[in-house]
Amino acid sequence: MVKRKKSKYKHAVINKKIYYFYKITWLDICGDSGWATKSEFDIFMPSVMVSQAYVYSKDKKILRTFASHDVNDELFGDRNVYPIGCIVKLEKILIWVHVKKQTKVKF
Repeated sequence: MVKRKKSKYKHAVINKKIYYFYKITWLDICGDSGWATKSEFDIFMPSVMVSQAYVYSKDKKILRTFASHDVNDELFGDRNVYPIGCIVKLEKILIWVHVKKQTKVKF
């Protein structure tokens, strides 16, 4: 039996499939139904949003994510589908290992 190298990235294993955890930076539309001057309209920009989730799948058009899952079954919750054109950046999240320093406490 070949022993797999332990991943340094945060992930979930569901039904023997690995899903990695990402920080997703994406653009969201902004809307306004009020009146605006030309200069106000020129500075009107989409919102830059950040989400954190497991990536379920990604292709040329769509990114599918989930944030919750069932431990015993292949059930996914907190799901989102992003058009790839809205994605600014995908960053795979490293597992952070906290090492506590041992300190002597005097009483």
